[in-house]
Amino acid sequence: MSAIEAVTAAGIEFDVVRHGPVGSVAEAAVAQGVEVRDLVKTLVVRRAEDDFLFVLVPGDRSISWPKLRALLGVSRLSMPDAATAKDATGYERGTITPFGSRRPWPVIADETTRGRTISLGAGERGVGLRVSADAAVKALGGSFADVTELSS
Repeated sequence: MSAIEAVTAAGIEFDVVRHGPVGSVAEAAVAQGVEVRDLVKTLVVRRAEDDFLFVLVPGDRSISWPKLRALLGVSRLSMPDAATAKDATGYERGTITPFGSRRPWPVIADETTRGRTISLGAGERGVGLRVSADAAVKALGGSFADVTELSS
């Protein structure tokens, strides 16, 4: 199932935003007409062998590994390589979204996205899904938590 089919099936309101090639989060935000903080990256994090989760990270922030480890009660987390992430989700890096992933991994959205309209990847380059963060997290069975810090 594609990301667009999955978000449609979830029954939440969304807009599809299409744009040309971009080289950075800042360029993608401009192309989609959103603030950098509302362009939300879906990062795949590995807890253990074949045990992943999605972390939704605003474009102006990065994962705080100590916060995420504390939240999950683990001492070690890692980011899989591009091939492993694609195998786990069905999507290439830069297009990953929890919607339509091969497996429904747990979702943690950074607390700063709560109450905002965000733009997520849509499973293909140059396409975004503009959704309510609250509706998306609820539809995905996810949760909000303070798991990021401002990027330097």
